[in-house]
Amino acid sequence: MPTENELFSAVDALLEEVAQDDLPTPQERKRLREAAGLSQEQIAKALKSRRETIGNWESGATEPRPPKRAAYARLLEGLAARFPPPSPDAPAADPAPALPEAFTGPAPEPTPPAVPAPATAPPPRPKTAANTTRPTASSRRPGAKKAVAKKTTTTATPVDPRFDNGPLAVVDCEDGQVLAYCTGGLVLDVPAKSIPALVDWTLREAKLGAPKLSGPGKDADPLIVLTPSALERYGLPVTLTEEEKHAGRLPEGHKVIKQLVRAEWKLTKRGFGPWARIYRPATGSERACVQLCIPSWHALDARHWGEAGQLPPAELARVLGVYASRVMTPRGSTAVTGLELMTALHPATRASEPDADGRRHSEHNPGSLGKDAIDPMNWPPCEVPDGHPVLKDMPRFHVRGPGEKLFEEAYDWARPMTDAECALRHLVGIDVNMAFAAGANGLTVGLGEATHVKAPAFDPKLPGSWLVDLSHVDLSKVKVGKDKWVELDGSLLPSPFTPKGERPEGPAWYATPTVAYAVELGYEVRPLEAWVRYEHGRYLDGWYNRLRDAYLATMADLGVDTDLAPEDFLAAMDGYKARDPELAIVVSAVKATVKGGLGKLRERPRGEGWRPGEPWRALSRPTWRPDIRAAVISRTRINLHRKIVKHAAFTGQYPVAILSDCVVYASNGPSPLDFLPYREGKPLPGGFRLGVNPGLVKHEGTQSVLWGEEVRDRFDAPELNLARYIKDGTVTDADNGE
Repeated sequence: MPTENELFSAVDALLEEVAQDDLPTPQERKRLREAAGLSQEQIAKALKSRRETIGNWESGATEPRPPKRAAYARLLEGLAARFPPPSPDAPAADPAPALPEAFTGPAPEPTPPAVPAPATAPPPRPKTAANTTRPTASSRRPGAKKAVAKKTTTTATPVDPRFDNGPLAVVDCEDGQVLAYCTGGLVLDVPAKSIPALVDWTLREAKLGAPKLSGPGKDADPLIVLTPSALERYGLPVTLTEEEKHAGRLPEGHKVIKQLVRAEWKLTKRGFGPWARIYRPATGSERACVQLCIPSWHALDARHWGEAGQLPPAELARVLGVYASRVMTPRGSTAVTGLELMTALHPATRASEPDADGRRHSEHNPGSLGKDAIDPMNWPPCEVPDGHPVLKDMPRFHVRGPGEKLFEEAYDWARPMTDAECALRHLVGIDVNMAFAAGANGLTVGLGEATHVKAPAFDPKLPGSWLVDLSHVDLSKVKVGKDKWVELDGSLLPSPFTPKGERPEGPAWYATPTVAYAVELGYEVRPLEAWVRYEHGRYLDGWYNRLRDAYLATMADLGVDTDLAPEDFLAAMDGYKARDPELAIVVSAVKATVKGGLGKLRERPRGEGWRPGEPWRALSRPTWRPDIRAAVISRTRINLHRKIVKHAAFTGQYPVAILSDCVVYASNGPSPLDFLPYREGKPLPGGFRLGVNPGLVKHEGTQSVLWGEEVRDRFDAPELNLARYIKDGTVTDADNGE
């Protein structure tokens, strides 16, 4: 006779089989989670899974399998009972806030739902008495041109009524009429006849802005973009003079600034420049602030925004609107926005629980960097750049070496090709997608000040800077996996510990990921001293998730999906920018937001009459954190080296050149598939893998081996970094100081 446990096991197996076809649609799974105010991280923890796996279940990319499928079905069944779908006849209710995926604290107070992606035009609005008898400033002007909105793959979400017209508007003047081109193809009449009146109209009638990204955060201020014709209409110059460009703003005596002063509006310290912020001091929780963007003053850097500044108003509204909905409303350059996104997702403070009198107070938000900057004199000397106040007593022309300065930077390494490599036909470059974003994913960083310790035992879980000698690490014999040692040709590999790939010669300062990799390779480390941070967390997880999702959603709109086979991925990437040049601009801006935001963590002085040893403005920010920047770059470089070692151990192939996140190999064929070891469509575990996700690689470019040798001979540079030119093969004399 079967035992009771055996019978129960058989019944459980039947239940799991039933659950195979008992799951809601991917869209409904996401709706239920968000309605309950749960994050993907919380569900992943409960199901002993990964957050990315839950995201794949909600997007339909993959389906859960037993035994987790039955548990997931039970969770969804319970949520469905508590949060049934709204009746078609019932008014839509505000959903519970969707938590940032890395958030594990208490759920924030309900916030307004997100503004929908702006690339799809909204349905026509029904006429009302308000817009049939008298056109109001916040309704579409009768007879106005409707911007043609190109479609993207988006899901409809409820619109916050406060921001009914989207996050931003591009203001243009046509035939004497001032029009505001909003997202979704909406065009509004603008009655304002001056900049102060435009600001007032924006705040009172335009219904522009975006809801906050996290519970303790703040709603995004509306963004107004002024075209050249609008600048002329409002008495502003179409271009700045050389003196104004150098100052980065209009002079204080300009008539428009006087108009703002008379209307009791204020400007931030950067004045009326390409990204001007006009505000009145907040009263309680009410903010009165408008962000201006002036493309003809070079607000949209062509290196990151391409030709966006020259687009017609409707197209520019689309580009900026997609970026605003998927990343955040721009607050300045992509670098500034990248930094602002960190604090928008992790505000420094939050409201406390009610006290005895029922009042709430501002308190530190756990997991954030805090509202106060670290005292400049409390920074570890090894972590700060030259000229920092903590180094004010250092001799003026002293050059700090590796034993005095933490120098974690991206790779710039190359070597001469071997005879065997010269006999091959092609040089193929592969590039890591969103490499620095991937380096930030899951990284534990310090949240507070550092503590100095002597002769510490190395702890890979403790973020900080370590003075340790890694010159004994020999790349000719390394550990790959738990207990497997392999022999490699160490002369063909760059050192993982220095940006130039040179083997260290003695003690040097390294971030935690670099030292941890030495241990991973099988070598003992004995730090001499360290600056460690005992208060730490995964501060950048939400930032990474937001930018990753923005990148993947936009690439999907361009026809490059996450589930493509290697051959299909390479085909989809071929010419993807030409399919929708405007969305290609968004992709470029998202990438620049990653790199620029991380660069801002160690912002250097920008003029302002600064002298070495004096503090500069950026030091007053809680987000001035060169240690976090160093840790991200360290982890990114180590991730790349780990893949290179796995590839060399399996194939015997070594890189010829590396520049940041681009690696060049010699190959008999012109495609990455000619040297990447795919077997039955599956990549080498831990090695390079083709795909669009951050951390995977794409084809950067292919040139001939003869091209590489000719370029090096021309400049008499056997170690010229060919990764710098592999994309299109163009090398100029200026590139090499000629």
